[in-house]
Amino acid sequence: MRRIIIWTIVFLIFNGALGLFAFVTGGQNGAVHWSTASREPLGIAPDPLRDRQAIVQIYAAKAFSWRGYFGVHSWISIKPADAAHFTTYEVTGWRVRHGGRAVSSSRRAPDSRWFGSEPQLLAELRGETAAAAIPRLQNAIQNYRFDGRYTVWPGPNSNTFIAHLGRTVPELRLDLPPTAIGKDFLEEGFWARAPSGTGYQISVLGVFGLMLALEEGLELNILGLTYGIDVKDISLKLPMVGRLELFSSSAPGA
Repeated sequence: MRRIIIWTIVFLIFNGALGLFAFVTGGQNGAVHWSTASREPLGIAPDPLRDRQAIVQIYAAKAFSWRGYFGVHSWISIKPADAAHFTTYEVTGWRVRHGGRAVSSSRRAPDSRWFGSEPQLLAELRGETAAAAIPRLQNAIQNYRFDGRYTVWPGPNSNTFIAHLGRTVPELRLDLPPTAIGKDFLEEGFWARAPSGTGYQISVLGVFGLMLALEEGLELNILGLTYGIDVKDISLKLPMVGRLELFSSSAPGA
């Protein structure tokens, strides 16, 4: 019992320190009202009127307000070949609270800010690979099991939805950030492919679990918080903080 108490205290202190670090360095502005927060695109996504090939992109950005200290919101944008615009699919809780469906579709720019937070491109497909994947993605969106449910923690939420799409199309090799709370909330059972499709995971209601995959590395889920090490990128994965590269790299971090 004494060891359990000691380890519990260590766990709380460690995560408290991570939370303080995220608060100091997070740059969240809780005073900004959602209606006035920027939704402007950053110019990461291609112009659909110029780039006529099929394109699939997945982005994530810090969640709005205080939730941004803990996690991110993720979404997917799809453009079939010769389409004049992207269609962005995402899950939001307010729609469910008002009796609607969790999954929404819109023409908002793939790389637009999420209520002030800059998005990060996580994965993309282009050309014939994207064209082949789009029908499977659209079918998976249509048949998303939790279209009538939303829970910030431990899921199902926006990250649960995007992880579901990653498992459907492993060509994306989707490596969601450790701050994507809800990515480990499985649709059914206690084991599944990793969102990248390069390994497997076990999870109990998104609260406790273990993942081993070539893309994600080794991840341990405790109370919905992700701790891990990514051998491929030589980095640590920590809740609230995200990914910490142990060696500098020219490649963008997750």
